[in-house]
Amino acid sequence: MPLDPDATTVISALCKVPSFAHGHVRDLRVRWALEEIGRPYRAQLYEGMAPRPDAYRQWQPFGQVPAFDDGQVRLFESGAILLHLGEQDERLLPREPQQKADSVAWLIGALNSVEPSIMQIVTLDIFQAGKPWAKEARPSAVEFARSRLTRVAEALGDGDWLAGRFSIADIMMVTVIRNLDHTDIIAGFPNLAAYKARGEARPAFVQAVADQAKGLGDPIQLGERA
Repeated sequence: MPLDPDATTVISALCKVPSFAHGHVRDLRVRWALEEIGRPYRAQLYEGMAPRPDAYRQWQPFGQVPAFDDGQVRLFESGAILLHLGEQDERLLPREPQQKADSVAWLIGALNSVEPSIMQIVTLDIFQAGKPWAKEARPSAVEFARSRLTRVAEALGDGDWLAGRFSIADIMMVTVIRNLDHTDIIAGFPNLAAYKARGEARPAFVQAVADQAKGLGDPIQLGERA
């Protein structure tokens, strides 16, 4: 089991977060990748609803998670960390040129083209819930997200994974579309629903979620001081 209190590889993660964030905090992406390759790591926890220490911003300028330190390099942003790990292990990033290119392109596509549209829905449904303008804005946000997901569904087709075999592209895309778990939007794309289920069934994902849950602790109420 890669989670090891004595490991030299360290990632930052959160504790004391609202219930909607459980299972969705972005350190899950890095935990999943590390589980896939059996690489030991330990988690440095920060309270979700409390300001980060000034020193942490030297590691992660935006104060978010995850950040990564393997004793040789320090990184922030989940996409950059996954790319770094992929370059170190072929199980995460194929070496065949086209598969590698596809994996990198889809990882960035998940972050740049898909996640912003999905997070707009999350913002309206959770952070701006109850505001009249949020209800009015939601249909157009959902339409835009569906247009993005349509392109992903078409590219995936009847394949199992985006780049032909499992890669960091799938770690990123599966964790991105899981942000819609509070909706029925993904159910409207049967092949994406099956794709998401395949990712969530991988033993490395299951273990990553379980280990993240241990660190998160019990959910707190949104707005409550940690």
